[in-house]
Amino acid sequence: MLTKTYGSAVQGINAYTITVEVNVGQGAKFHMVGLPDNAVKESQLRVATALTNSGYKMRHSGVIVNMAPADVKKEGSAYDLTIAAGILASSEQMNSDDLNEFLIMGELSLDGSLLPIKGSLPIAIQAQKDGFRSMIVPRQNAKEAAIVKDLNVYGISHICELVDYFNGQSDLEREVVDPRLHFAENHGRFEVDFADVRGQENIKRSMEVAAAGGHNIILIGPPGAGKTMLAKRLPTILPPLNLHEALETTKIHSVAGKLGDHASLVVHRPFRSPHHTISDVALVGGGNNPQPGEISLAHNGVLFLDELPEFKRTVLEVMRQPLEERRVTISRARFTVDYPATFMLVSSMNPCPCGFHNHPTRDCVCAPGVVQKYLSRISGPLLDRIDIHIEVTPVDFDRLADTGEAERSSKVRERVMKARLKQEDRYADIKGIYCNAQMNTNHIREFARLNTAGTLLLKNAMEKLNLSARAYDRILKVARTIADLADSDTIQIEHLAEAIQYRSLDRENWGG
Repeated sequence: MLTKTYGSAVQGINAYTITVEVNVGQGAKFHMVGLPDNAVKESQLRVATALTNSGYKMRHSGVIVNMAPADVKKEGSAYDLTIAAGILASSEQMNSDDLNEFLIMGELSLDGSLLPIKGSLPIAIQAQKDGFRSMIVPRQNAKEAAIVKDLNVYGISHICELVDYFNGQSDLEREVVDPRLHFAENHGRFEVDFADVRGQENIKRSMEVAAAGGHNIILIGPPGAGKTMLAKRLPTILPPLNLHEALETTKIHSVAGKLGDHASLVVHRPFRSPHHTISDVALVGGGNNPQPGEISLAHNGVLFLDELPEFKRTVLEVMRQPLEERRVTISRARFTVDYPATFMLVSSMNPCPCGFHNHPTRDCVCAPGVVQKYLSRISGPLLDRIDIHIEVTPVDFDRLADTGEAERSSKVRERVMKARLKQEDRYADIKGIYCNAQMNTNHIREFARLNTAGTLLLKNAMEKLNLSARAYDRILKVARTIADLADSDTIQIEHLAEAIQYRSLDRENWGG
């Protein structure tokens, strides 16, 4: 008897439907065709043992399993339940009347229980597009898949629940998730707050400017000055994810298997902080079966690189194109995968190997030339893509011991959101531009014009502070953001003056 069941394969952050055809008849062997990889081939043993241990009969001969389309490689263990359902229906141990209306995915344990799978959200989205009425997944993935409207999602823990449901012996409970309600209830909760940071008001201001304009930022300062503490609180002042961004972010984390069991929608902007020993593939994504890297996991959020000069140069250089294009393209012989990568880069570093160059009270013990050599580990093209350079100085005792209430993240976030709304209106007719950091040269000329006094100030600053040419556009972008925070349609001289202060590493001989 021939039976068809339906599963799904994930490529990039999208899915496509796989038809599993099972025929139980005459023959001497069990055949599986359709370009299955080793994990799929091994499902024969998992399925056979799971069915036997669950009290069902398993034919070991005369069974042909075809996974269509046959020219696309099938990978992973998530097809176990799809294949098992086909075998049970084809051997008439399970009713198959409504089987074509269900997309079924899950990995089987040897006792018949189900293990979670990756990518259940993009699978559910594609199932709904392809007209499936219902979807059955492991219970751990049900909340994630149930985000999709107009799709009945059922979570099960054991294969017996599947058989009993199709045989009419029991019902399954539909998983119901209201993404808007879940989003509204959780998006404003944070474990950290800007009010936790004592002092560093000028650094908080620079972080506010970076958040308002989507600017990449680098913090330079001695150990213990608070660079990491400040960076970890940046997501608390960014505008909340909208529902579209939350769904897109959840898809990426789902494909990478980072959501966790019984998780639903990602409601906070991601904050990724990889160790400096990370490889270039782990950062940008890839592998034989391409997976998203850290820069894609940071999509719509923050990528924090602590101790930037300690990262391998090849690792840092692979970020240059994603920072410009806001996506990662991974090419293989048979296919090409695109992962989105719109993130804010926040990095920190010591000014020198000992950490105390330009320290107000401690002397640097580095030899002459060592500071410049240390800074040269970061290439000029990468620094070109970082708009704000800010020096972080240690906090004195009086500031640390101050018990007064500092400004909370919620207040800062209100100002940031107001500035972002101005930018959305400004770039409403320009495709792919959402914030000031994404402006190109033509946009800068149109939206960041200076008056005569501002032009003279910028000219004098570049001459007297020996600012490099690459600082020019960055200063204008940041000045535009500062003007937006001040609710000003034009860039005033005070906005420009503040922006000039945020280019520390562009000052000639800064490193001694």
